[in-house]
Amino acid sequence: MIAQHLASYNLPALIEALLFVSSGPVSPNQLAAALEIAPSQVEDALRDLESKLLSTEPPSYLRLQKYQGRYQLTTAAEVAPFVEKFLGLDTTTRLTQAGLETLAIIAYRQPITRPQIEMIRGVNSDSVLKTLLSKGLIQEVGRAEAPGRPILYAVTTEFLQHFGFRSIDELPPWNSEIKEDPNQMSDSPSQQMLAEG
Repeated sequence: MIAQHLASYNLPALIEALLFVSSGPVSPNQLAAALEIAPSQVEDALRDLESKLLSTEPPSYLRLQKYQGRYQLTTAAEVAPFVEKFLGLDTTTRLTQAGLETLAIIAYRQPITRPQIEMIRGVNSDSVLKTLLSKGLIQEVGRAEAPGRPILYAVTTEFLQHFGFRSIDELPPWNSEIKEDPNQMSDSPSQQMLAEG
């Protein structure tokens, strides 16, 4: 029944409205079911919407974010200070160096277990993981098929929002070569994320 009336609507704009009212990320299949159209039509409209948001003059400060096959509207990273002030977000909740380091490891190696993180970092990461979980930047995504079945961690859409990424694919490449000078931190994943974010 909805599909009959759809011809009189701009599909990308209609999907933008649905994403705006959505309480979280949605899949193209969910949008297609709500609009009674094929998922391929939704995917085409999502591409058009993303193009429109990025090329609007004057610029739009909304972005289409994709993570794990789901989409949502977010604000652009460059307006984060205004959004934080408007929402009254506590600016003292900055991430520590240990938090950034752990977050970078998870982002680049996900899904990953606590013992794997600790092996890379060389220190206990229990409290850092708890902090990142409480901030909603990481999530438990399952259990590894290993002795003790340790929890697997991955980043969340809140992680993407925090650092201003539209997709996990936008992470800068991780140069895994180890520098001879341990004081050189410029190629660490957390430093790369700071430079991007």
